[in-house]
Amino acid sequence: MIWLVILLLLLLLLSAPGIWVQHVLKKYSRPRPDFPGNGAEMARHLLDKLAIDNVGVEVTADGDHYDPEARMVRLTADKMEGKSLTAAVVAAHEVGHALQHHNNEVLFHSRTWLAHIAYWAQKAAPLALLLAPLLISVAPAASRWALLAALLSMLLGTLMHLVTLPVEWDASFNKALPMLQRGNYFAADDMQAARQILRAAALTYVAGSLASLLNVWRWLRYLRRW
Repeated sequence: MIWLVILLLLLLLLSAPGIWVQHVLKKYSRPRPDFPGNGAEMARHLLDKLAIDNVGVEVTADGDHYDPEARMVRLTADKMEGKSLTAAVVAAHEVGHALQHHNNEVLFHSRTWLAHIAYWAQKAAPLALLLAPLLISVAPAASRWALLAALLSMLLGTLMHLVTLPVEWDASFNKALPMLQRGNYFAADDMQAARQILRAAALTYVAGSLASLLNVWRWLRYLRRW
């Protein structure tokens, strides 16, 4: 019974951040006819104010993000075309990442570098996990090294997630929020809501970080018994 309770608590811990983020973004996504522009226009306006002329804005189906290689702020269709508080504030958050890149900030570049390495490492991890049990009867040492390689690949993913959190927080509260405050784009009530949206944008990766840490802990326990 106690293990069932622990499992339910873990599931709640892993799912709660994502549920809250989606709730906040949806809550403020209703159309606002009083807004002068959509998310794409807000992003372009802020980029122009910052004199970041080499970054474009385009629609994506892969979630809102800033692509440092293409130098592109990418917004989903609802935020690209929508006149809503969520669209405007999420656009500002992604411009915050473009500003980090423009300023050559170390933490931003570290996250980008780690993301590339973690991507390829996580591609190799399933192969290493598959080889480990196959090798145990013929080459126990090689089997252990394969499992260790898989674990290190997972650790890289966890490290990338941990570095991502301060990068996201900085994009929201040290970049986007000051831009929105200086521009006086929203009334006081909307600014309070904008803070919630910026917090949600910054915490988008929390669920992934927790899941990654839990996965590494599970494999560490397994490795100790190997």
